[in-house]
Amino acid sequence: ARIVEAIAPERGENVVEIGPGLGALTDALVERAGRIAAVEIDRDLAARLRARYTTERLALYETDALTFDFATLGAALRVVGNLPYNISSPLLFHLAAYESRLRDIHVMLQREVVARMTAAPATPDYGRLTVMLQARFRVTRLFTVPAGAFRPAPKVESAVARLVPLGGARPTIGDEALFARVVASAFGQRRKTVRNALAAIADEASFRVAAINPAARGETLSVADFV
Repeated sequence: ARIVEAIAPERGENVVEIGPGLGALTDALVERAGRIAAVEIDRDLAARLRARYTTERLALYETDALTFDFATLGAALRVVGNLPYNISSPLLFHLAAYESRLRDIHVMLQREVVARMTAAPATPDYGRLTVMLQARFRVTRLFTVPAGAFRPAPKVESAVARLVPLGGARPTIGDEALFARVVASAFGQRRKTVRNALAAIADEASFRVAAINPAARGETLSVADFV
């Protein structure tokens, strides 16, 4: 109920749920939005969902969310999901590719992952995931979910995060592939200076032009510095 209240879906909105499973969130989402889409990879769970909802209430896509083309669902997408924790980072990177079509994302993840998503520079949780997401989204941790909320109780705590595309406030990145490579290289070995970590990409002159201290470490640089 807290997750649904945080999303506050309204009738007619373009809601898509990733991994509806047994439908714990699906009922409330369908009730509020009238009709939603859902992506479910498990054949048996998909069959249960088809038996439970008419196509007028649930547009079900039986496929892998990691390869699903979310652009086929239209614009102003509101993505919701209790994501499988083992694929949370690659799935977030996949969703980031559709940022222009997204209104927002609400996901439940392992608490440590949400800490990385919302981290500030020069903190232990700040890393590649932080920079890649914060260059595109405003990321907010909404609340934690204790292990006791699950049956059976896992060994980790969870948290719910909201990601809203930056839109006009998004920094201009001239070369998305190069940006991703720079960020990945900077955090590849955290103790390395950016001069050493990015030796294959940038020379001393490049650092001077960008006003970046080549003796700095990646985890001390802001998102704007990386851009």
